Amino acid sequence: MSLVKFKHRTSPLRSLMASDFFNNNDDFFKDNFLNKKMDEPALNIKETDDDFQVELAAPGYSKKDFDVNIDNGYLNISAKKSNTTEEKEDDYTCKEFSYDSFERSLLLPDSIEDEKVKASYKDGILKFNLSKKEALKKHAPKVIEVS
Repeated sequence: MSLVKFKHRTSPLRSLMASDFFNNNDDFFKDNFLNKKMDEPALNIKETDDDFQVELAAPGYSKKDFDVNIDNGYLNISAKKSNTTEEKEDDYTCKEFSYDSFERSLLLPDSIEDEKVKASYKDGILKFNLSKKEALKKHAPKVIEVS
């Protein structure tokens, strides 16, 4: 099973009915390659035998800017930051401010152990390690000797 990009927060039924990543959205290529939102950070997902590894590009943020939670089978990631500068001189005041935010949600497969999800942030990359349930991990086949 694969992680699925949750496109619209208001209609999770569409994501739940999907059997895999590419069947989730008829507009997959259009949405992700032609009309990519600039406020939506890039995301890499890698599946191994034991876990899923998710990397989200979010440069310029600090650890305290992130709000991450798992709710109803969705990994919700959001961040907000703001900056204000003010320069005062005798005859003028110049005040500038900026605000930046994003939100991403991923539908998690049933094979993920919610309690073992780990997150770290370093060099502008927010990384998640999503452990699979032990019973669903791939194990090497047991060789049985025939006598």
